[in-house]
Amino acid sequence: MLVLLPPSEGKATGGAGKPLAAGALSLPGLSGARQAVLAELVELSRGDEDKAAEVLGLSPGLRGEIAKNAELRTAPTRPAGEIYTGVLYDALGIATLSGTARRAADRSLLVFSGLWGAVRIGDAIPSYRCSMGVKLPGLGALGAYWRDPMADVLPEAAGDGLVLDLRSAAYATAWKPKGELAERTATVRVLQSKVVGGVEKRSVVSHFNKATKGRLVRDLLTAGHEPASPRELAEALRELGYAVEGDAPAKGGKPWALDVVVTEL
Repeated sequence: MLVLLPPSEGKATGGAGKPLAAGALSLPGLSGARQAVLAELVELSRGDEDKAAEVLGLSPGLRGEIAKNAELRTAPTRPAGEIYTGVLYDALGIATLSGTARRAADRSLLVFSGLWGAVRIGDAIPSYRCSMGVKLPGLGALGAYWRDPMADVLPEAAGDGLVLDLRSAAYATAWKPKGELAERTATVRVLQSKVVGGVEKRSVVSHFNKATKGRLVRDLLTAGHEPASPRELAEALRELGYAVEGDAPAKGGKPWALDVVVTEL
């Protein structure tokens, strides 16, 4: 099972790890593309601050992120699982997983990134600011930039098992499984159910969506479930107490779209 996660906007700062060793990151087939984005981001951040803030979409209160980007090559690192914070990662609770579950997480979790393309949670990286929606002056829109490198590398990383795609829309632009691989891919949408005036109403609520996705990944890892197909995933989640709706797509070559319905966080 390969689980595709979005990063978080907020990231832990500091760290005690050695400076970045880009060549030691997982998915070495992305190394050349990573080096190009890193060089462009560092150069941008060491130049005109107003331009960097505009390109990176930073408000005045976040301009300190520019100085952080400028020092990416020498900044201390942490495992990616510690760098990414926020609702999804709080619910996932990587640091509190048991040994067996943590090893499964190291194998199966892949975090997408505008800067790195994708990293595993054990990869040592510095804190940074560069979303997939950024358009770098020399490379263009990062979502489009990463498509070719990802297309070469991700199918091998997925192997012949399930791909559980929990990415947000911006990060999904960087790679979309195709053909037979798409048929073993499942996307998950979390819907909050409320009864208003005797009528059920469902909606997507960001906090519920992120927290539930983090929780269901943790539950799968903790229970030792490694479903091999979208159908097995739906069955495993139901066994864990989730209300799951959805079935195989009408056409081949398409991912499954599963809805997880929740009533409370």
